[in-house]
Amino acid sequence: MRRKHREEKEYEPDLIYQSPKVTKFINYLTKDGKKTVARKVFYQAMEIIKEKTKQDPLNVFNTAIENISPEQELVSRRIGGANYQIPRQVPEYRKFILASRWIIESSRSKKGKAMKEKLADELILASQREGDAYKKKLTVEKMAEANKAFAQFSSR
Repeated sequence: MRRKHREEKEYEPDLIYQSPKVTKFINYLTKDGKKTVARKVFYQAMEIIKEKTKQDPLNVFNTAIENISPEQELVSRRIGGANYQIPRQVPEYRKFILASRWIIESSRSKKGKAMKEKLADELILASQREGDAYKKKLTVEKMAEANKAFAQFSSR
């Protein structure tokens, strides 16, 4: 039986930056249904970015997402009783998801500061190709590179 095709969901642009990407990111940041808290944290983080870098925070956000987005990832496939990690190109929609997830994860894993400060720091570092989220991207791409020998098993 065939799989269902993925339906692309349209996101409303957010109130301040008029960007659907920001809305999507805030949705990923939301925890326990507290979207208002997530919005507040994100917008305060953007203010901190504006103060620290003296640049447009939306540009910093977009370059951070672009820098963290991986080109390749590993997919596990079972072939003849063995599991193989097969590298594949990351689809465009998934790049944003992974980048957002890694930025939020690395922000949450830090201790000692408020979430708005941790998120701002991580976004600034990501826009400069540094930080934990960027390291995560590099390790994923390195693993994909190492497993290129199994690329013959990919069916798609």
